[in-house]
Amino acid sequence: MSQKSVRSVTAHHVAAAPAGVAGRLCILLSLLVFWGVCVSSEVEPVLCEVVAAWADRPGGLLPALREAQRQLGYVPAEAVQVFADGFNISRAEVHGVLSFYHDFRTTPPPPTTIRLCRAEACQAVGAESVARALEAACGTTFGAEDASVVALETVYCFGNCAVGPTAEVNGRLVAQADAERLLSLAEVN
Repeated sequence: MSQKSVRSVTAHHVAAAPAGVAGRLCILLSLLVFWGVCVSSEVEPVLCEVVAAWADRPGGLLPALREAQRQLGYVPAEAVQVFADGFNISRAEVHGVLSFYHDFRTTPPPPTTIRLCRAEACQAVGAESVARALEAACGTTFGAEDASVVALETVYCFGNCAVGPTAEVNGRLVAQADAERLLSLAEVN
């Protein structure tokens, strides 16, 4: 990250930041350059905006991480240092939050995500056979971090028990799901 890009991002985000955060944001960006933390030009403005919006709020780390993931699709590894410095906590604390909540991703998500309910009601109507068929068809396992085309994720209840097994394909809820239908919706051959 160049000094020029730090100055331009700093000027933009400091103007919009609450007064107490503006000074810390300037220092944070300068320190990141000094420490050699590389934050890509696409990620940098998002992280600066999110840290500026949440750093002075009690309990702001969790909603800030959620907002970063909402905007970027994941929380990049280089963001751990940014959040630690912005919230004046250790990198271990940020990492602890990221690793504790299973909804956080630290790698870019694949283009397709299939989430399958594997709670008792859906298991009773065949969710496990759907899971095995999906794993075989997609060549990956549920919860695998290295999924490149399709991510398979387990959910314990969508609240749609009467029409299980229930799944979600890229955010679209699917009742009475079977592997063939889910793969068709996901456009996986």
